[in-house]
Amino acid sequence: MSIPVVLNTAELTSISLASQIPLRQPGTKTIKNNELLYLAITAHGGLDRWNKVHAIKVAASITGGIWFVKGKGDFLKNVVLTVETRSERLTVDFPGQDKRAIFEPNRVVIETLDGILIAARDDPEESFEGQKRETPWDDTQVIYFLGEALWTYLNIPFLYAREGFVTEEIASIKVGNEIWRRLRVAFPDNVKSHTREQISCFGPDGLLRRHDYTVDILGGATGLNYASSYRDVAGIIVPATRRVYAYEGDYQLVKEPLLVAIDMGEITLL
Repeated sequence: MSIPVVLNTAELTSISLASQIPLRQPGTKTIKNNELLYLAITAHGGLDRWNKVHAIKVAASITGGIWFVKGKGDFLKNVVLTVETRSERLTVDFPGQDKRAIFEPNRVVIETLDGILIAARDDPEESFEGQKRETPWDDTQVIYFLGEALWTYLNIPFLYAREGFVTEEIASIKVGNEIWRRLRVAFPDNVKSHTREQISCFGPDGLLRRHDYTVDILGGATGLNYASSYRDVAGIIVPATRRVYAYEGDYQLVKEPLLVAIDMGEITLL
């Protein structure tokens, strides 16, 4: 992959005047003069369509080196995720197993399909304090990490239009033959995600190319999350493939190891 070249925003051309129109959806702020966020939301299907979606259901295989480091190997190799769009909640079903897991910011529950409790943890984020890279995770910790990650991933970029999110376009980069425009996003305190400040990189078509962040519960571990294999799912444009690698310095890709691989099968809007 080519080394990114930073470009000044002033070097960009063809900014659409129409995209200066303020953006609003129920329960969100009005976004004024944020041309990049407007472009990204429109490219992914638009707020009018997104407002009709209550959840995204995804059959997925989630693998990669991080799970083996944490002693959980193929724990998420065959799962069905239901990610809500109006509240921070994610349900994980395990086909062929008599269990499901529910992530909410302040509680993780694992139960049988009949509702019998298997495991639970309140304030799950606190359980990661003092951990090292090789510290193994229990099942509730896996579900917490999965929840804060996939809830964010599957709600981007629409998530950024919600109240409390602060967005700013920063210097673009050139990757290969494309210019990627970058949106720096500050998350509100009431949303659990990898870290408070993250960056989303969008291609010339407005679609997400990469999501850059560090991970607080992993001691600030770095992540370059590449999005690809886009599908039109009933009017919402969803990347069905994710590949996550570490980075060094100024977002320089570390190609080995592959930290997380997310491959989505059937995707349904609810």
